[in-house]
Amino acid sequence: MIDLRSDTVTRPTAAMRAAMLAAEVGDDVYGEDPTVNALQRRLADELGFEAALFVPTGTQSNLLALMSHCERGDEYLVGADAHTYKFEGGGAAVLGSIQPQPIPHDADGSLPLDKVAAAIKPVDPHFARTRVLALENTWHGRVLPLDYLQAAHDFARECGLGLHLDGARLFNAAVACGVPARAIAGHFDSVSVCLSKGLGAPVGSVLVGSAALIDKARRWRKVAGGGWRQAGILAAAGQYALDHHVDRLAEDHRRAARLAGRLREIAGIDLLGQYTNMVFVDVPADRLRELDVHLREAGIRISIGYLPTLRLVTHLDIDDAGIERTAEAFRGFFARG
Repeated sequence: MIDLRSDTVTRPTAAMRAAMLAAEVGDDVYGEDPTVNALQRRLADELGFEAALFVPTGTQSNLLALMSHCERGDEYLVGADAHTYKFEGGGAAVLGSIQPQPIPHDADGSLPLDKVAAAIKPVDPHFARTRVLALENTWHGRVLPLDYLQAAHDFARECGLGLHLDGARLFNAAVACGVPARAIAGHFDSVSVCLSKGLGAPVGSVLVGSAALIDKARRWRKVAGGGWRQAGILAAAGQYALDHHVDRLAEDHRRAARLAGRLREIAGIDLLGQYTNMVFVDVPADRLRELDVHLREAGIRISIGYLPTLRLVTHLDIDDAGIERTAEAFRGFFARG
């Protein structure tokens, strides 16, 4: 099966499974799992932060960051189509009593800083206290420009705001820009990095930040039920991914570009764009279900929603032959008229 629904569907390789089997473990709630501790130290050092915390999911990592930056009744500024705001169950509001203030994205995924400035609340008891600006990189595969990150950093400092990055695909952004991940992460006060997307680990994200912020996050992780015990088995997969699966993200980007080029040639498909490891196309809405059936019969899975826009995501388990099979399956469908 060729699964293009997301890069979260990757399966651990045989070598990654071997690393998990050999992992030295301890009780992480007591801070005694050596493999977890090594992973946390590694990412903190590589990204330029004092401390890090290994957590089960990116959603929890973002939640812990916001709850550590904010108090009850505070506010965070966030993109109206950002994962943190739109696709994480409203956790900051539900569990942290933190008010989101959504701001429309520009086409490149950035938040216009003049609109961000206009959304900051006055210091007045009528208003929630604006504490944090949250960005996302990549956003729908789009890489935030490096000069924008510098501008956002300077803006946040001038306004006294914390700056958090949902960097679920931070390493995709770094590979696309040709810079170390630290060059992106260094603009922020906290960064969430996902290990289970393009990097191919089976589970886990890491939150990096100051020692004080990570101390808060560790407590909130326990409150949220995220304390785990011999988690080194999972941390070993993350270590393996960082050792072996970062540079190869360029292959996912190349294959996404190849798929976009092939789909562009097919009448009936409107190619909207290709960004890092994601391809976006529009197809006639009344043919979505029929297309889904056709592709499944060809051994291909895609996400079909209520909109005619499809997102096709390349990843560790998609090879060149899979790209060609996918293109031919789309061609065969639209050739039927």
